Amino acid sequence: MRNTFICTAFISLVQFLGLGTVRADQMQPAEPYVLGYFGQLSYVAGDVLELHVSSSNPLVAIQIDRIGAQKQRVVSQQISDCVSHPIPDRASSEGCNWPTSWTITLPPDWESGYYEVQLQAGEARSSTFFVVRAQQPGQTSKILLQLATNTYNAYTNWGGHSLYGYHDRDGIQGHRVSFDRPISSQFDRWESDFVRWAESEGIKLEYAVNSDLEFRPEILSGYQLVLSVGHDEYWSSPMRDHLESFIGDGGNVAFFSGNTCCWQVRSEDNGRALTCWKQWFNMDPLYRVGEQRLLSTLWSHHAVGRPENELTGVGFLWGGYHRSHGQFMDGPASYIVHQPDHWLFADTKLQRDDRFGGKDTIVGYECDGCELQWNDGSPRATGRDGTPKSFEVLATCPARWAPGDSYWYDQFPMDREGAAVLGVYQRGGTVITVGSTDWAHGLKGRDPAVMQITRNVLNRLSNKDLKSTAKE
Repeated sequence: MRNTFICTAFISLVQFLGLGTVRADQMQPAEPYVLGYFGQLSYVAGDVLELHVSSSNPLVAIQIDRIGAQKQRVVSQQISDCVSHPIPDRASSEGCNWPTSWTITLPPDWESGYYEVQLQAGEARSSTFFVVRAQQPGQTSKILLQLATNTYNAYTNWGGHSLYGYHDRDGIQGHRVSFDRPISSQFDRWESDFVRWAESEGIKLEYAVNSDLEFRPEILSGYQLVLSVGHDEYWSSPMRDHLESFIGDGGNVAFFSGNTCCWQVRSEDNGRALTCWKQWFNMDPLYRVGEQRLLSTLWSHHAVGRPENELTGVGFLWGGYHRSHGQFMDGPASYIVHQPDHWLFADTKLQRDDRFGGKDTIVGYECDGCELQWNDGSPRATGRDGTPKSFEVLATCPARWAPGDSYWYDQFPMDREGAAVLGVYQRGGTVITVGSTDWAHGLKGRDPAVMQITRNVLNRLSNKDLKSTAKE
């Protein structure tokens, strides 16, 4: 049994590293099916959108909607002569390389936003997406929402692998994922709640994707406030460098998100693929011959030495889970207020030790925190974990890593209890963090405190009058 296990493990490792013989294409899905992806994640007016489709039916209907306070239909048409294309063995890591099936030149009257694309071929349906950026950044809004598209890709296992082993074709965690394949969007889980609420309040946003921070950093100069919402987990070094420069130059950032900037990735193929070795950092080719600060592992790993706290104020090593992964499953899912006189709580009527957001479990799933020191029931950040000295702790809720997560990080104590931390710091610009993936659920549930706090942040940090006229 032991020799068999060793042999099997070695074969799996060879396959994981891409060594050995070339394997055949993957099997096609059961008919009927229709699948597609775009050649870019984001576009501006005048760009040519290229849709790549593989279908068991030659006739495919395309519907494109901008997702805001309501759906706005911009395209409804049919294309013919679609065909079924092979699925390469390494489609998840190297892409599908399907030919272009349909194109359209992006009209100038399409608003910046997230565009959902529905494909239908007979009884088969699927969806994909793209983002429209503002042709002149900041012309219609000084607020930029950059969507967590790196995280979408990291969790997508279509074509064999994701960056997770639990749903992998071979039961092996991948280390490279391509955008040139059908991607499972996570927009509907978090960001859509924020977008629908903001636009229903009359709050104008402009949109981009993660990789725009890396490859188009010049767009940042048009904005006063950059937003991260939901589960913005995977960041490249250039993304982070450019946003930190934006903050240093006086730009503001609000992280209405959790597990934010947890893993460092490296973009490849001009942004069409991501590499991340995660807990297997010693298998990263850079481990022995490259710049250790660029290792594709935890930003807070001691080998990298650049904890995300330095950007966001908080990090996953001092946070963890709340009402997920078996941790605090009966927890309050709400924040307790520590500094009610701070401008962030203006007009909320919250008092010290009040809780808010529990009805909608705004503290949930994955949370970020910082090392805290408590004095007479009041917490403050120690700064020993990279959190800026000016960071103010405004509200907290308990969080904790799952015990199994502690095994692969050699400097993590298994008995640590952390917290989701809502706080703020200044370094050139102002940075707000809520320390939870699920903040936007409070906007969907129309929690009065969550809505008012969000208004306060957007109003103050964008320097625009965004007071709502909508009814509570």
